Amino acid sequence: MSETRLAHLTEWARKRPNSIEFWEAFLTTERLVCCFAGESFSSALLRADMGERAREELADLAPEDLLAHNERNVEIPLSDLESISLVRGTRFRRARLTLAWDGGELALYNTKAGDPQEPLLESLDEDPRIDASIEITDPSLFDRS
Repeated sequence: MSETRLAHLTEWARKRPNSIEFWEAFLTTERLVCCFAGESFSSALLRADMGERAREELADLAPEDLLAHNERNVEIPLSDLESISLVRGTRFRRARLTLAWDGGELALYNTKAGDPQEPLLESLDEDPRIDASIEITDPSLFDRS
């Protein structure tokens, strides 16, 4: 059976001390592939890359070609994926997506232009091929992250 793409979680980013990394996540019938889509640095001279071109390239790739697109890309076998958690955004906070697997976690927040893709996550929660827990919650009043 060939690997089939189940979901493309797009327009997510991770804050680093000196930059913002842009990530795309692809869930297939066999694995989760987290793809690095670019980086914008704090310096005004290095802010040009917002990941748009890489996002377009990644969207067109076959599942078997995603991992090789960038050396920072990682793959997690679907059997090791433990949870996908979405905390809805508010007027003042962006939505947060946490992908957790056996031995790791990637915490991302939605970009300014991004859609948290809540209906897509709800449909994945009903997919019998996905054993990982999928949780969608409202932000806590006491959460400062």
